Amino acid sequence: MSIINDWKFVLLLCLTLGLAPFYPEPHIWGKIKWIRGGAVGMQALDWFDVVLHGFPWVLLIRLLIRRLP
Repeated sequence: MSIINDWKFVLLLCLTLGLAPFYPEPHIWGKIKWIRGGAVGMQALDWFDVVLHGFPWVLLIRLLIRRLP
């Protein structure tokens, strides 16, 4: 079984890399709010950050979709 198809591993990624740093708010949540606000002032590193912290969530959504009948 591939590691990206392992529920436990993907969930661990979401709870660690997907949310880190946790204080004052999860990093991905701050980036999503920034994008929804028009992404004013976002640079290439900020977009890379969105991809890095968002990838575990994409894997989780993919696994959920694959479980649908």
